[in-house]
Amino acid sequence: MNIYNKTKLIFILFLNIMSFCAYSQSNVFKVTLDAGHGDHDFGAVYSGRIEKNIALAIVLKVGKILELNPNVDVIYTRKTDVFIDLAERANIANRANSNIFVSIHCNANKNTAADGTETYVMGLSKTSSNLEAAKKENSVITLEKDYKRKYEGYDPNSPESMVGLTLMQEEYLDNSISLADKIEANFDKLGKKLRHGGVKQAPFMVLHKAYMPRVLVETGFVSNPTEGDLLNSEAGQNDIAEAIAQAILSYKREYFGNGNSDADDVKPVKDTSTPVKPKTTVPVTVVKTAPKGTFFKVQLIASIKKTPLEPKNFKGLKNVTMIYENNIYKYFYQETTDYESAKKYLQEAKSKGYGASFLVATKDGEKISIQDAVK
Repeated sequence: MNIYNKTKLIFILFLNIMSFCAYSQSNVFKVTLDAGHGDHDFGAVYSGRIEKNIALAIVLKVGKILELNPNVDVIYTRKTDVFIDLAERANIANRANSNIFVSIHCNANKNTAADGTETYVMGLSKTSSNLEAAKKENSVITLEKDYKRKYEGYDPNSPESMVGLTLMQEEYLDNSISLADKIEANFDKLGKKLRHGGVKQAPFMVLHKAYMPRVLVETGFVSNPTEGDLLNSEAGQNDIAEAIAQAILSYKREYFGNGNSDADDVKPVKDTSTPVKPKTTVPVTVVKTAPKGTFFKVQLIASIKKTPLEPKNFKGLKNVTMIYENNIYKYFYQETTDYESAKKYLQEAKSKGYGASFLVATKDGEKISIQDAVK
């Protein structure tokens, strides 16, 4: 074989290898796991129960389960007891082009009877408890050098000051809610071991900086003696890690799978994930013919579960509508052309317990930003 043919053969083999690598990478589901706090940042500490250690232990267990599954690539913000800036945690996920970002923490409260899990998505909820949770986690930035310059003057004691920095929050909100819903549903399956507190919305800086579907999981209260001991135990951490990992795998199958429920996933332990509906048919969007004009409505929740549109299922709220979009059921309250009325409907929804609800706007049936709608 002459030198030309050898060179040509090598070039063809190189192209085939590159094509194979590109194909393989495109089918890899990337998960960035973030263990909250670290090193001199202990997080919440109660009776020897230390948040930074518990969060790291759970993250490593979640990662171990995920790494047993083909086509899942796990990225860690930390695997040891080190301190990582909040912005850098998100940037690790951004640089890896991760499909999802999951930050794991423990909760705490002066009221030691407080208990239960909470899974947060990025948002500007004004619910006091949600803001307190964000304030506690965001205060970590004061341990960083030159944080005022780095975070554009953001005040961790006033999470509301993030309002001007969150224009991108809705881009991944629906998928974030779906992931959070799966995690909380699996926590619910743990029964008496751990009370699930539901999906909530709050302005966490670490979520704000990650440009992908992202959630922050408060796995329980270290301040609660019973729940704290569970979080600090090997068995409790295994249960929590299993719940989170199976929720992530369920999310992967729903949004990145080939339609087969479990064929691509290895399950070393029992499967507690939400069953995936076959995708052999295209679901019909449940929505009326869109009227002309600009309208505002309140999105109450986005869920993988279909719920009958009855007031009793929505805490007494009437005029609830639904659409099925991107494998998620979205539930809306009211519809009006008046922005001030829409804001009142939003406050009403929040007062009923829908703390993560938010306004959406449409023009001639197409979704637009609230800013454009107001204009």
